[in-house]
Amino acid sequence: MTDGPGYATTPPERPSSDDARTAGPSRLTSPDRVVALSDGVFAIVVTILVLEIAVPEGLSEQSLRQVLEELRPTLLAWVVSFLITGMFWVAHRDLFSRVRSVNRDLVWLNLLFLLPVSLIPFAASVLGKYPDEPIALHLYGVVMIVATVARTLLYWYVLRRPALLWSDPGHQHRRFALTLSASPIIVYALAMAVADVSAPLSVALYFAVPVLYFLLVTLLRDRAGTRAEADEFT
Repeated sequence: MTDGPGYATTPPERPSSDDARTAGPSRLTSPDRVVALSDGVFAIVVTILVLEIAVPEGLSEQSLRQVLEELRPTLLAWVVSFLITGMFWVAHRDLFSRVRSVNRDLVWLNLLFLLPVSLIPFAASVLGKYPDEPIALHLYGVVMIVATVARTLLYWYVLRRPALLWSDPGHQHRRFALTLSASPIIVYALAMAVADVSAPLSVALYFAVPVLYFLLVTLLRDRAGTRAEADEFT
């Protein structure tokens, strides 16, 4: 094909399938905006949690002591919720550090995970105001279980699609990740079960989840058989 006398043009070469696989993610499939939105949601959740803590002005020493005593359940609910929210964010960070590109399904599954996460401040507020009510402890547990199930589903979807990842994690890593992700459901269910008998024990079990998560990852890093997999988790 010619373009005027003495000039020849050739159609541009189309990238081969191998080039398409090795090229970086496009602007549409890049995980950057998904991660940015998720980090923003987590930041807002943490901010809303702390806004629930408010002390009236102009109090006497005795009144202030009484107000602080009344705020103790709210403070406790804030600490527990902050640590659990932090655990969710760390898990999300660990997962998306492996993600090379996203598709439509992954975008929506991530939004599905953020939905119950966004309800944590509401559940924490109810728990802080009614710490001895079983229904408040049950509501808190339901939100945590739904968020954990959504997170596990997110893990399951991503880890079964190596094309979305920088590298194939392998069967052992997938099993390890899914077990670690879903295991808090057992503790949340137990906390809900004992809520009718002992509210303090129920709160203690909720508090134990992020602590146990950190200890479990630390211990698994010390074992030769699980060190490689545990090193992938913060």
